[in-house]
Amino acid sequence: MLNLALILFFIAAAVIMAYYDKLLTISGAITAFVVGFLVVLGLGMKGLVILGLFFVSSSSWSKVKSANKRKAEELLVKGSQRDWQQVLANGGLAAVVSGLYYLTDDSIWLLGFCICIAAANSDTWASEIGSMSKGKPISVKTFKRAERGTSGAVSLLGTFAAVVGSFLIALSSFFLFDLNVTDFSWIFLFGFLGNLVDTILGAFVQASYQCLDCRLLTEKQTHCGKKTKLIKGFHFLNNDTVNFLSGFFALVMGILTIE
Repeated sequence: MLNLALILFFIAAAVIMAYYDKLLTISGAITAFVVGFLVVLGLGMKGLVILGLFFVSSSSWSKVKSANKRKAEELLVKGSQRDWQQVLANGGLAAVVSGLYYLTDDSIWLLGFCICIAAANSDTWASEIGSMSKGKPISVKTFKRAERGTSGAVSLLGTFAAVVGSFLIALSSFFLFDLNVTDFSWIFLFGFLGNLVDTILGAFVQASYQCLDCRLLTEKQTHCGKKTKLIKGFHFLNNDTVNFLSGFFALVMGILTIE
């Protein structure tokens, strides 16, 4: 009981620090605490280390700014400060899967947890690092150059970052949970696959808008003080929804393949 109290105190201290460092909003901090608790409940401190590795590394990259990246962020609805929707989109599935592992003690949910975090890390690294690329990315829909930060556009730097992001979580899981090489390979593969699905959804069905004044293509529903026009995708498929769906797809495909 004392150990649990200490762990909860540690999680609370971590999310409070993240809030004051402007990495989380209040709603994001509360949601992160719940996610952290569920992960610890199912996978203990090892699970929390994996979750923390994703959050710290991704948040660190979001703090790195460049002229290219600042321009890319103009297209995005939200900045680097994560709210409850962003936390759930990237960590909600992992928390649920961790809870399932707690209830069943089935190793498939341990691997599922690792895949969820690998997919989230792969996608976030691709977005944060890829937007710092010197050249403009290429849309997977039109195969033409697109503005940095455009959903569904890829660059060599961003793709490399996605590979490394998934590899980092897979390697960390391999050592922390004493997995075998096959398990490591599945986590790495489906983690990166989650990023690819995110890219495809971003290119074809994620909501994209255009400012009627400055003609900027953006994910924002308002720009220049006016409502923007939906030109692609569906209103309900914003970046957070696409992040969740890509992680869900990676999880389901991973479970079906491994079992």
